[in-house]
This record gives sequence, structure tokens and C-alpha cells, in this order.
Amino acid sequence: MIRPRELGRDPLPGPWRPGGGPDVWLLRIPDGSSWPLDGLDEEERARAAGFLRPLHRERFVASHVGLRRLLGAYLGLPPERVALTREPCPGCGGPHGRPAVAGASPAPHFNLSHAGELALFAFADTPVGADVEEEQPAAVVADVSRMLHPAETAELDALPEAERPAAFARCWTRKEAYLKGTGTGLAESPAVTYVGTGSLPVPPPGWTLADVDAGAGHAAAIAVATA
Repeated sequence: MIRPRELGRDPLPGPWRPGGGPDVWLLRIPDGSSWPLDGLDEEERARAAGFLRPLHRERFVASHVGLRRLLGAYLGLPPERVALTREPCPGCGGPHGRPAVAGASPAPHFNLSHAGELALFAFADTPVGADVEEEQPAAVVADVSRMLHPAETAELDALPEAERPAAFARCWTRKEAYLKGTGTGLAESPAVTYVGTGSLPVPPPGWTLADVDAGAGHAAAIAVATA
């Protein structure tokens, strides 16, 4: 279990040094908090403007401002000068694969996820995925668990009902982190890759998986390519 550093509480990191990762950070975004748009690029501002609910907009802005602050610290740049791009999609080759830093070296691979009042950031020398989720009610788990790998569905069915939400959240965050790390996302069915529901993740070939301590009511994980 990885215990992340917390943005806003722990000091910002120094310059990125290959071989030192992965680095994992958590950001808490209290309801009603206000974050400036300063530093966001044109695409991020447009996406922020597209949210109908102010709460969702503030969480989006906070997580992207936080990402830029961390990348700026790693790269020795002001957050607004961090240029972001997208790698080619591994499925179709289009420009909507993993997010990446453009034109800076050495630069870490990175990934961002947010759920509720939490944002999770992961940085590594190799492709990395991150996911954080709120635990879901038993009725949601019963429905969505049918989408998982058959062995994972069987593992959940064997558990007492009270234990299933936490086990499902562990499994889902591992799976999402891996699929985000590959750049495939949910274009790949969640039933394809087995990552397990138990206390220890089962990494797919060529990847490491680690659960992240996101506090009560949440689950989180990162996936890092080993090559």
C-alpha cells in the first residue's frame, strides 16, 4: 500500500530525477473551495467552462491546477509554462492517448484521476496510470461487477455482502489505472484483464500494480509499466 504525499500540506517536489519514481500525490478539494484559472491552457479552460455544476467545475480546475503545480516543480518551470499534449491512441492512432509533457526533458510520465473531493496524481519514468474512486453502494456493485473478469466476479460473489463494496472498489481502481496506463481506457472491456479483488493486486504482464491509501470511503491504485 502506497501512502501518498499531499499537495498543499507537503513541500513541492524538486526536479525530476530518472530512477526515483513513482511519485504519488493526493489533493483534497473541499466543497466551496475556489481555484483560479491562472496557468490553465486554452483547452483546459474550455473544458472547465463546459461543466454545468459549479462543484464539478471547481474540482476539475483544482485537479488540473494541482497537476500543473507538480509538473512545474519537477520541470523547474512556472505552472503556466508546462506544455501538455496527447500521445497517439494505441487503438486507432488518433491524438487522444495518454497525456504527456511536450518539449521538456527529462520529464516524467504522469496520470491524473479525481473522484469526489479527492484528486490523485502519479508520476513515473515509464507509462503510468492512476485511479481513485468512491466506494459504491451494494446495489451498484451487484450490477457493475457483472462487467468484470469472470474470476473477479466469482471472488466478489464469494464474499459476505458487507465486504463487496470495498473489494469491488479495489478491483475497479486497479483495472482503471492499468487501462489508463496503457492508453486504451475503457475501449478495452473490463472483463479482459484480471487484476484481482483481494488485498494484493495481480499485475498484468509488463506492469506493476499498487494500491494507494486514499482514506476511508475511497479506493485508489496506480499501474506502472516495467519496460
